[in-house]
Amino acid sequence: MKKESFIVRRNFLKIAGLTAVLGPSLSFSSRQSIDNYGFRNNELQDINFKPVNVSPDRVIRTVVGLRPYRQSGFVLKSERLNDKTIIHNYGHGGAGMSLSWGTAKLAVDMALQRGETSFAVLGCGVIGLSTARLLQQKGFDVTIYAKDLPLNTTSNVSGALWGSGNFFVYNENQVGHEFLSQFDQATTISYRAFQDFVGINYGVSWIKHYNLGGFFNFAGSKIFYPGFKELQTSITDYSTIQQYNVMLIEPAIYLNALMNDFYVAGGSLKVRQFNSTQDLISLHENVIMNCTGMGSQKLFNDKELTPVKGQMSVLLPQSEINYSYVSPSSNNLLYMIPRKDGILLGGNAIAGDWSLEANDQENKRILDGHMKIAKTLGS
Repeated sequence: MKKESFIVRRNFLKIAGLTAVLGPSLSFSSRQSIDNYGFRNNELQDINFKPVNVSPDRVIRTVVGLRPYRQSGFVLKSERLNDKTIIHNYGHGGAGMSLSWGTAKLAVDMALQRGETSFAVLGCGVIGLSTARLLQQKGFDVTIYAKDLPLNTTSNVSGALWGSGNFFVYNENQVGHEFLSQFDQATTISYRAFQDFVGINYGVSWIKHYNLGGFFNFAGSKIFYPGFKELQTSITDYSTIQQYNVMLIEPAIYLNALMNDFYVAGGSLKVRQFNSTQDLISLHENVIMNCTGMGSQKLFNDKELTPVKGQMSVLLPQSEINYSYVSPSSNNLLYMIPRKDGILLGGNAIAGDWSLEANDQENKRILDGHMKIAKTLGS
């Protein structure tokens, strides 16, 4: 498969995005730019940023993940396999964490039409866990079948910043009204659902986010951008900065909490790898929720599904950093996300690359870029 380097800014502008998802809640025919809401502030603002201490000797790990991307967007549909019903819920690109409760709800609604009381869920990432929990909340028996457990899934290495957009969810030229309507529904459901998880038990919190350079043209409802302001500043290189609040999700805490909820509700987990759809026929459950992400390429022969490789450097935690940012750079976008387990520095996106090995040149590019930003913000 051919590797292709993406110009990330172009894709951000197309789908309003960075690392999670901030999708539109309006109907397709009534989408509009947030610029129409009158949130601009043309007065010169002084913002006192506490700079991130970016240095190679502060890097504690480098993480790599593969975003399951489809140009036509995620798959949310039902199909028959012999006497089984397969409900597909995969292909969320870089928005799996943030779309999780929304697409899980839509998938579960499809599953309930079958009149079954026990369900199989394939995959134990955030999509699989969310789907399983919603089925349990309906009073059903659920078994998760997975090759990898939460700490080894793609979900665990996601940036997981809900509210500043997404990496690669769909190509706007490849989707129509029906998909965008699903996308709107899923976004709205997830946005509300995650607010109920805010707190230390689930590792979800609100932080202030900045678009350095103010270049995003957001689409959708202003409810997803609480506290939005567009500021004019005296900061070199960033005369315009967009500021608003986002939900930050700590994957290690959040996924473990969902897993615990699943077990407390009586769920069963079986470590198992499926090599073909024929392997699924032996399951005793008649309804199978497919949440396998990239695994669906082989298991269900989805040739459109392709990995978009992402790489992040993680610095030692810095407790005084209480904001996140995204900034344009010459060949990509750079983003910083502070978490309890370390400060995440990204980002990149390479389509068609299945390698989970870190690239040293990308490490250097990411660190050098964030060093420059830290110097600019601290001056």
